[in-house]
Amino acid sequence: MSDGSSQAPLTRRELRERTRQQNRLPLSLPKPSAPRAAPTVAKAPARGWGKRILSWGTVIATPLLFIGVSLPVNLFYPSIDVTPAIAESTSAGGSGLEAQSFTVASSSSTQVGIQRESWSVTSFADVLKARYGSRNFSYSTTGVGAIRWPFPTAVPISSGFGDRVAPCRYCSSNHRGLDFVPGNGAPIFVIADGVVTASEYGGGYGQYVYVEHEINGQSVLSVYAHMQRGSSPVQEGDRVEAGDFLGLVGNTGISTGPHLHFEVRIEGEYVNPFTWLKANAF
Repeated sequence: MSDGSSQAPLTRRELRERTRQQNRLPLSLPKPSAPRAAPTVAKAPARGWGKRILSWGTVIATPLLFIGVSLPVNLFYPSIDVTPAIAESTSAGGSGLEAQSFTVASSSSTQVGIQRESWSVTSFADVLKARYGSRNFSYSTTGVGAIRWPFPTAVPISSGFGDRVAPCRYCSSNHRGLDFVPGNGAPIFVIADGVVTASEYGGGYGQYVYVEHEINGQSVLSVYAHMQRGSSPVQEGDRVEAGDFLGLVGNTGISTGPHLHFEVRIEGEYVNPFTWLKANAF
C-alpha cells in the first residue's frame, strides 16, 4: 500500500492532455545577433600644397620650354645688331654681297659674299672617250711570217683592249680583247703554229676556238670568238700552222654585230692584243 503523500500515477488520457497543453506553449525565439559593422576604408591623405604647386609648375613650364627651343636666337634682336656689316652696306645702297669689314670683339675680319661657280656633269661615256677615243688602231701587215695578224690584210678595229662603255646589256665594260670588223663571213686565220685546245659553240663567245702556242719560251693562248656557227673545221687536239683557216666572222654569242673578238693570254694573263701583235707580228 502506498504512502498517502505520494501522487497517483497519471492515466494515459491525462498524459495526452498534458502533452497537448505543452505543445500549445509558444516556442522560444533565438536572440537576434548584433549587426555586422561595415568595413572601414582608409582615406587617402590629402595632397600637400607643395605637390600641387609642383604639378601646376610642370604643366606651365613644358609648353614654355618647347617654345623657347623652337624660336630662332635672333628673334628678339634687331637685324642691325646681328649683322652690322650687311646692314650698313644695305643702308648705303649696296647689295650686301661685296666684301665688308667689321669689328667683332676688337678683332678685324672680312666677310665675303657667297661665290657661285658654274659646274657641269661629264658622263662616263665622255670620260672614256676622252681617255681612249684618241687611240690609233692603224697597222700594216705582210700576211706572212711565223707570227701574223688574224687577217692577211689590215682591217678596221671597232673596240680596243681595256675600259669601255658596254655596247649591250650583257657585254663587258672591261674589254679583254680586240674587235676586228672585216665584214660578215670574212675568213679567219691562226696567228702562229700551235695546238687547238678548244673548238666549241656556246656561252658569250658563241662559236670559238682556242689555240695554244709556244712563243719566245712562253705559253701564249690565242682566242677567236663570235664566229659563224659550224664554220670552224678544226677540233680539239689538232695541230695547226700559221695562216691555217679557223672559221668565218659571225655574230654568235653576246655580240652586237658581225666581228672577230680576238684575245691573247700569256701564261694565263690577259694582255693587249694590239700592242702584242704590233710588237711581234709581220
